[in-house]
Amino acid sequence: MFKIVDTLIKRYLSNEEVVVFLLLLATTLIALAFWGGILAPVLIAVVLAFLLQGLVERLQKIGIGHTMSVLFVFLSFIAACGAFIGIMVPIIWQQAVRFINDLPRMIKGIQGGIEHFAQGHSDLVSQSAVDEVVNTLATEFTNIGQWLVSYSIASIPSIFSLMIYLVLVPLVMFFLLKDQKKIVAYLTSWLPKERMMMRNIAHEMNEQIANYIRGKVIEMLVVGVVTYVVFAVMGLRYAELLALLVGLSVLIPYIGAAAVTIPVVLVAFYQYGTGSDFIYLVVAYLVVQGLDGNVLVPLLFSEAVNLHPVAIIVAVLFFGGVWGFWGIFFAIPLATLVKAIINAWPRQDRLPSL
Repeated sequence: MFKIVDTLIKRYLSNEEVVVFLLLLATTLIALAFWGGILAPVLIAVVLAFLLQGLVERLQKIGIGHTMSVLFVFLSFIAACGAFIGIMVPIIWQQAVRFINDLPRMIKGIQGGIEHFAQGHSDLVSQSAVDEVVNTLATEFTNIGQWLVSYSIASIPSIFSLMIYLVLVPLVMFFLLKDQKKIVAYLTSWLPKERMMMRNIAHEMNEQIANYIRGKVIEMLVVGVVTYVVFAVMGLRYAELLALLVGLSVLIPYIGAAAVTIPVVLVAFYQYGTGSDFIYLVVAYLVVQGLDGNVLVPLLFSEAVNLHPVAIIVAVLFFGGVWGFWGIFFAIPLATLVKAIINAWPRQDRLPSL
């Protein structure tokens, strides 16, 4: 047993680069596990800087200096965020408050619609099944309402944290954009000079994750805007709120789309009943989802993130269970990192025989 362990250590851990990489990976995971909440502003700034770096490079290619490019991209991003907060956040907030206030009436409306459907199809649906569904919906809606109220009260202290984020994140992001080369040069100076495996991992991660993050931002905007247009044209209530939820749902592959379909269908059922308008809206919503999955996603990502759907679902469940929301948000990049490590790891056929 000890001989096998000794053989594996000599084969795979005799390389200085492998040892340094494992130590860096372990240190990073421990830091995220224990201080992830404290480092959250820095992590958000890193993601945003990574997202905007491509725009800075494009401006530099057309002859604009590095500092001016950074300033232009940074100020444009701040202006866009300010416009969104100033225009959209009040609308979303009003619709969310109205939605919570309408929950009791929504429960009664859905209950009446289900009972009406059951009366017309008594041969297919029993009264006991209807009562069970109605009671379950009432309980779930009540729990959601209580959770929203308790969450809003409990989140009052986090408003101060949000104000801190609004200052720290842009500040850190600006310096990451401005001094990226200096920061990267300083960090790589601590690494071994011979680091082919790390270069391969970094190259694959940079190429795939950059395309993934930028593609996801574009997908969120396109899906959110198109969904809002569909909902607004068909007169669905809470169109802005539901469109925002649909846009954000693309961050969680497969699971997000399935989860956000529930409130959309329930609101449509409450507003239209089982009439033709309900069917038209559900069909239009499913068409948007189908175009997203079969046209927009292949167009944006192509082979940028070449992961099997099962691997994506496992990554979302695993990293979401470990790190909560941020684990879900970074599930695909983390899964891509695991894939890059596996592809770049020294293989037996590349090493000298024992």
